[in-house]
Amino acid sequence: MWHAVGMTDQYVLTISCPDKQGIVHAVSSYLFITGCNIEDSQQFGDRDSGLFFMRVHFSAEAPVTVDKLRASFAAVGDSFQMDWQIHRAEERMRVVLMVSKFGHCLNDLLFRSSIGALPVEIVAVVSNHTDFAELVASYDLPFRHIPVTKENKPAAEAELLALVEEQDVELVVLARYMQVLSDDLCKRLSGRIINIHHSFLPSFKGAKPYHQAHARGVKLIGATAHYVTADLDEGPIIEQEVERVGHEVTPDALVAIGRDVECQALARAVKWHAERRILLNGRRTVVFT
Repeated sequence: MWHAVGMTDQYVLTISCPDKQGIVHAVSSYLFITGCNIEDSQQFGDRDSGLFFMRVHFSAEAPVTVDKLRASFAAVGDSFQMDWQIHRAEERMRVVLMVSKFGHCLNDLLFRSSIGALPVEIVAVVSNHTDFAELVASYDLPFRHIPVTKENKPAAEAELLALVEEQDVELVVLARYMQVLSDDLCKRLSGRIINIHHSFLPSFKGAKPYHQAHARGVKLIGATAHYVTADLDEGPIIEQEVERVGHEVTPDALVAIGRDVECQALARAVKWHAERRILLNGRRTVVFT
């Protein structure tokens, strides 16, 4: 590592590629030659997949720009068969939130974003119901009602995709959006859509899972945030949160605890994705926290 004074522009470089000797040296040498300063660097070599993952936070002075960095780094990326990205660290990721009739995760994300706790710009909230239109309006954000039926589902998903493309949306967050997405939509938004659900699956499916769990005397309440794939609730896991409970906890208290852990797990997943800390590793994720 090295240090220089007066560097103000911050950048994040993320890399995944086949693991081999010389990757870290090539990256650090490139940044040194380009006049950049490494602020933080994390890496992981996965012996199972044979892949190497890296996230570098670095700074640079003008005339260095993100376009110049991307153009000049391409040769390094090609030489190691890298899947890489360079972004300005100050960029706030453009996000669409989706919700149905349970608003705890939506409310949590709206508040966190409003106080600067999430590095995101929420460009719209989409719902198949109108229950939270006033809540969204109170944050001075656009609310888009897209009703979904069996008959109009393709048209509804096309409207969502059009919104994503028109607004340059990088991430879609299912904040308790209770519609199953089509395989085509999952593929179109692969790696760009996050969901949250309770961690009782597959044991307690269907209606009132917390009541089912209470009847079985569960001792842990959990939630899982994951990327969405065509396999329902089986996408690469980003974050999980748990809370221990005792025999005295009522079903309604379990539901309340479950809402809290869902909010926590989802907020962390959104924050890490927006900070470009998550790299896909097949059916798993590498999360640099």
